[in-house]
Amino acid sequence: MIALAALDVAGTTVEEGSAVYRALHDAVARHGSSATVTDVARWMGADKRTAIRALLELGGDTSAVEKTFVDFERLLREAYDADPPVPMPGVLDAFAVLRGLGARIALTTGFSADVTGLLLERLGWQDGVVDAVVTTDDVPAGRPAPYMVFRAMERTGVTDVRQVLTVGDTVLDLEAGTNAGAGLVVGVLSGGVPRDVLEAAPHTHVVDSVADLPDVLDGVLVPTS
Repeated sequence: MIALAALDVAGTTVEEGSAVYRALHDAVARHGSSATVTDVARWMGADKRTAIRALLELGGDTSAVEKTFVDFERLLREAYDADPPVPMPGVLDAFAVLRGLGARIALTTGFSADVTGLLLERLGWQDGVVDAVVTTDDVPAGRPAPYMVFRAMERTGVTDVRQVLTVGDTVLDLEAGTNAGAGLVVGVLSGGVPRDVLEAAPHTHVVDSVADLPDVLDGVLVPTS
């Protein structure tokens, strides 16, 4: 029985053309980082302030992190204005299957509340599509810490973590679901992380996309670990 599905946003339930990572790369570059796109990609799924601090090698310089973060948010808004995000194929059908099984649906994300609000507004997902939204502003630490999963449980009234399904497109997503003790920890390939990379991380299933969740829930796709 799945009581809660906690799903990542960008690359998992939402196609946003990797705008977040281009914006992050451009923002840190403007503040002196020599990080490559590959360096930035290693922070997929992480809290963006944490990523900025590491990419700029700033240690405890909070003011520089905040200035870079402001630039990151501005660049991301501009990207979304130019090319609005859209739902991943099959995601709304998967949501319907989950609801038919009696599960609640939460989104968890390494974005700030402001960016997440903008994203959901562009999608038209403000009301009724999901039961809870958890951002890194809501927890003491982002992935791979399990706190966003726990906060999603709290907000949806779910108390048994074994009845939680987590879904994400990055290694950090899989580590967070595993650290939380979720009953199903599913990696999806829709975010561009290679299969062998996701399969090397702790998980129960790795599938092509969220559209495959009904087969996971029906037992058609067997666990790979």
